Amino acid sequence: MAALGQARTARSDPGQAERAVLEALALAPDVFEVRLGAYRFYFYNHRYDEALPHAEAILAQAARRLNVAGDWRAVGGQDAPFGEMETAPGLYLQALLAWGYCQVRLGHTAPGRAAVAKVAELDPRDRFGARAFLDLIDRRERGADDAD
Repeated sequence: MAALGQARTARSDPGQAERAVLEALALAPDVFEVRLGAYRFYFYNHRYDEALPHAEAILAQAARRLNVAGDWRAVGGQDAPFGEMETAPGLYLQALLAWGYCQVRLGHTAPGRAAVAKVAELDPRDRFGARAFLDLIDRRERGADDAD
């Protein structure tokens, strides 16, 4: 997609890059690569509130590809080959982890932690490091509780 290509070439100009991302979204909001590009742009610019809807869209697309429940809380390990090195299950796990990460960064710890815990549950090999992130969330929460 040409608009995303413009975003890549405009890395030194965030305004131009964002305009290219927004143009790509206007032209093809349901194209996976466009959503991924938008997510990455906002994520890497620490604009988690703006990255979140793109993580949600990617997660929904991945769920449809896998033919699993649209609500990640209802997905179980038997619903897809999450332990295998297949693209679609890995994409689903990464999207859910991204959504959880954004939630935590925005201060929505409970839903973010629940999403990360679901990734840890579905990813028996912990390929995406969800368990370490869970530990970090829990240590941070205990530290906040200890400060009171």
